[in-house]
Amino acid sequence: MTDSLEKKLGYKFKDSKLLNVALRHRSFGGMSNERLEFLGDSVVNFVIAAELFRKYPKFKEGELSRLRSNLINKETLAVLAKEFDVGDYIYLGAGEKKSGGFRRTSILANTMEAIIGAVYMDSNMEICQRKILKWYGARLVGLTVTGQKDPKSELQELVQSRGLPLPVYKIIATYGKAHKQIFHVQCTVQGLEIISEGQGTNKQEAEKNAAKKFLTQLK
Repeated sequence: MTDSLEKKLGYKFKDSKLLNVALRHRSFGGMSNERLEFLGDSVVNFVIAAELFRKYPKFKEGELSRLRSNLINKETLAVLAKEFDVGDYIYLGAGEKKSGGFRRTSILANTMEAIIGAVYMDSNMEICQRKILKWYGARLVGLTVTGQKDPKSELQELVQSRGLPLPVYKIIATYGKAHKQIFHVQCTVQGLEIISEGQGTNKQEAEKNAAKKFLTQLK
């Protein structure tokens, strides 16, 4: 089962048990991936921090921290997981599986961290670092500090500075099968005539895209 995932990841495990554990959500019972998740969180944190430090020597500490935060948050890690179809391989308990846990941002992100921890334990920091940087790819190229603030946070700060209420996000449609849904979200702010829409493979991603379009119209 995991052979196809290894091909997608571009990494062949010497100890296949590590990958199997990395894919075991606690709801499945037995040994879960939480310890590997803990390790992977620290590894990806270090790898991304080191790469940002190397590639962007003119950025200040606070700017590097903000860039790193955006690159290792749950949303970004979940997107990475989706690129490898990790949700198709996660071992979930019956209840969690029925409720769609395989597409939940937190579960996908945590599993991706566990996979990173598993790669580290199966190899070494140098190999693990190469894999992480390859997976992140273009996400690490041409970064700007101003462009890295979360669009939802930026929009919220902007409308509040103008004395306006918080943005409202509403799901207006969903498309596709249960495990590969596309969410269509609308963003509005009371007192402004702007209406923007965004799509994504989860609610958070769709809201971010809607906020990004709203900001474009507002500025």
